[in-house]
Amino acid sequence: MASSKEYLDFILEQLSDLEEISYRSMMGEYIIYYRGKIVGGIYDDRFLVKPVKSAIAYMPNAKYELPYDGAKEMLLVDDVDNKDFLTGLFNSMYDELPVPKPKKKK
Repeated sequence: MASSKEYLDFILEQLSDLEEISYRSMMGEYIIYYRGKIVGGIYDDRFLVKPVKSAIAYMPNAKYELPYDGAKEMLLVDDVDNKDFLTGLFNSMYDELPVPKPKKKK
């Protein structure tokens, strides 16, 4: 089941206090970027983030879920209605997120 554009728009609105939020559509789902780094994504209308130490500490009771078959587990963000919570989560995670690999020149 693909995620809805409406859910993506809702999440983007909740993240609107942050600068440099972007997304990329991929096979009916959405990858969410913060300042050029992948934070997580929207999978089957669920908002999942990478399980970095800061995210685990920020959401100690979060459930681990698979975004899709064969993927690594990610943390389910339950409190998507709280803009301050999401802003704090993204800011706490940013330094731990891996730097994107440079794209190969053709």
